[in-house]
Amino acid sequence: MKQDLSQLTIQGIPDPWQLGARDGWHIIDGAALEQDLTLEGDVVIVGTGAGGGVSAEILTQAGLKVILIEAGRLKSSDAFNMDEAEAYRDLYQEGGTRTTKDAGISILQGRAVGGTTVVNWTSSFRTPDQTLTHWQQAHGVEGMSPEQMAPWFERMEKRLNVERWLMPPNANNDVIRRGAEKLGWHWDAIPRNVNGCWNIGYCGTGCPTNAKMSMLVTTLPEAMKAGATLLHSTEAVTLAHDGTRVTAVNCQAMGTDRQPTGRRVTVHAPTVIVAGGGINTPGLLLRSKVPDPHQRVGQRTTLHVVSCAFGIFEDEVAGYYGAPQSLYSDEFVWRDGVTGKVGYKLEALPVHPGITSALLDTFGDRLHEEMAAMPNLAVSLALMRDGFNDANPGGTVELRADGTPVVDYPISDYLLEGARHSLLSQVEMLFAAGARQVRARHSDARMQGSWAEARDAINQYTFAPHYVPFGCAHVMGGCAMGSDEKVAVAHSDGRYRHLDNLYLFDASVFPTSIGANPQLSIYAVTARNASLLAEKLRPGHQAG
Repeated sequence: MKQDLSQLTIQGIPDPWQLGARDGWHIIDGAALEQDLTLEGDVVIVGTGAGGGVSAEILTQAGLKVILIEAGRLKSSDAFNMDEAEAYRDLYQEGGTRTTKDAGISILQGRAVGGTTVVNWTSSFRTPDQTLTHWQQAHGVEGMSPEQMAPWFERMEKRLNVERWLMPPNANNDVIRRGAEKLGWHWDAIPRNVNGCWNIGYCGTGCPTNAKMSMLVTTLPEAMKAGATLLHSTEAVTLAHDGTRVTAVNCQAMGTDRQPTGRRVTVHAPTVIVAGGGINTPGLLLRSKVPDPHQRVGQRTTLHVVSCAFGIFEDEVAGYYGAPQSLYSDEFVWRDGVTGKVGYKLEALPVHPGITSALLDTFGDRLHEEMAAMPNLAVSLALMRDGFNDANPGGTVELRADGTPVVDYPISDYLLEGARHSLLSQVEMLFAAGARQVRARHSDARMQGSWAEARDAINQYTFAPHYVPFGCAHVMGGCAMGSDEKVAVAHSDGRYRHLDNLYLFDASVFPTSIGANPQLSIYAVTARNASLLAEKLRPGHQAG
């Protein structure tokens, strides 16, 4: 046994939110409101994840009165206990069950103070130069060339302690190194936003040691110290507007059961930032019936659609311990150029019991057999780039009858070809790393004992929607920035094109997917745009 968390004692970790509450931070729990509430500030920010957190710190440091609105509850390190069931219920959108409209792609997104930064696996890549150049050339994005973005990446890497992970990888990640070296493929260490990481491995359930430099322990506490107000358990329902400017954010208080309590919260501010992410931001704009003359809100939503493969090894893997992602391969990211066939990044996926039992997509005796092999199981993933080719423009955010947002994401033949190719690559890598049995995540798949057998089997599989179970943890687009108003709803500084005082500071403005885990991209783009806004809002300037 490489590690035994049952013997792990975590104590003496200061919780910044407990300390802050004692120091008088202005924290309002929507679930506890006994009457309606109206607040006023200089800037209101909807969402507290990567975009909202970075914005809040920068704007409070500029002397502005910031009000933060978060639908999720405030839960911090004192309550993180590495319990998967509790974490998915409390910290994820729709209790961890969010999917696309036809349930063809599962979607893991955070729903908490700190957003997805609280539950992600810490991988922190700069936006690839190829992506930034494509945005500039194909979408008219201004001010974000690789050279222009470099200082913003450096700033946020320093702020959030992003560094290459130098500790030895766990055996699950080391599969990438072993397989890549044998096959002559590229591999490297992943930069992670951690400080004093205990290498426990349960990043997806909230970091109990505060080592993960999420918004929960970095930018949000700094904003609170500078006088920000946090409304949590408070869901933004609509933006009131007069067709020219947003005049208020209309919210509903949410109980601890995630159901509306009936209490209403209204927030007024001359500047409004929406940072709810690539599904909730378009959803809020659609519910609000914002001006959208070309019907572009919600269009071109990209997901970094993920395929997976499983390998069983002779030696213990214990993929439930250690940094979830520490190595990667970019051998296939640009395999046919920027706009050619689907490229994909190879990474590992943590082998925790809850998520693994779902990923295996089996039941009965077969599920029992495969779960029994979990100590020796390695799981890989391929993160596929979408939005770069007209055959794969992404999906569309729309509203259900109850007003909640959902992504309609067609599974195209173009994407299915990428899935087939990515599964072949993963299975070959797992065998090259020494696996004795491997299978793709596919409804036709069974464990195979050799690469030749598995390759022949995969080439006979049916590649059609729902035959390949897809996942996703990165939602981008839906409110693209760019120069063409017929395509892009936001300017390159994040300002919504059709309302003077509305800004979008999250991944919804990305014209395509990133081609790498996007958190550092959100941090850097938001730092740039929030800094521009802060200059605009200083004395002598006016919002809009």
